Amino acid sequence: MNYSETYHAGTQILSDAGISEAALDARLLLEFITGADLNTLLAHPLTPVSDDEQERYRLLLQKRAQHVPLSYLTGESEFMGITFHVDASVLIPRQDSECLVEEAMRYVDDSSSVLDLCTGSGCLLLALMHYKNRLRAVGTDISSEAVEVASSNARRLETEGALNNGEVTFYCGDLYDALPDGERFEYIISNPPYIRTDVIPTLMSEVRDHEPHIALDGGEDGLDIYRRIAQGAHKYLRKHGMIFLEIGYDQSADVSAILEEYGFTGIKTVKDYCDNDRVITAKMI
Repeated sequence: MNYSETYHAGTQILSDAGISEAALDARLLLEFITGADLNTLLAHPLTPVSDDEQERYRLLLQKRAQHVPLSYLTGESEFMGITFHVDASVLIPRQDSECLVEEAMRYVDDSSSVLDLCTGSGCLLLALMHYKNRLRAVGTDISSEAVEVASSNARRLETEGALNNGEVTFYCGDLYDALPDGERFEYIISNPPYIRTDVIPTLMSEVRDHEPHIALDGGEDGLDIYRRIAQGAHKYLRKHGMIFLEIGYDQSADVSAILEEYGFTGIKTVKDYCDNDRVITAKMI
């Protein structure tokens, strides 16, 4: 079979499985397997696909038809123009979260210190380092597997010179408990678990069945981790330091109230590109 035949067969398999972007996913998986880019596939549709490539493509199509996320199959996801390694131990970086990095970039100075709680793949922290200079950055996550993914991403980006002479360390542990004694930061960023427990069974299959629930489940009201972050921040955030939190579209009032309760001021909500509330910023008194 050639590129064109293989691609059309893959599209049909994914379409029959109810994959919403069947044609796109079939093409991206074919590019991943063959190493060809879109221009090559379009310009040379009759190029043969080897038996080995067809078999590997078939196996990936089978998994995608079972709603395994595309990024877990390729092991890659793009965020803020940077390619990150991902696997099933971390959430797949989403464009919505770019709003948090973009907002933080407005305030974070070069050579300052940043703590990323619930770091996952490390995409928030490492993207911020990529666009700032000489940051002293620390990330924590309760999952040792996630910490390894984040560390791997950091090592690769540092080798590529993409961290702009910054220093980054990742620790495994529960929020602040992972930090060495005496650590204090000028900024805290976080995309914590914020989905209500009873909502998780209603999520699309790609998320519900494949992404780590520990990174999704925010408790009965979705606010458990926000409370813990806000309560502990005074020990780790310097005076007049700032916090940047990603939130669900309907959580602005509740998270703002939590931050106010624990001594934050200047609380502001930032909307994403779909005009949904997405990020809350605040300053420690």
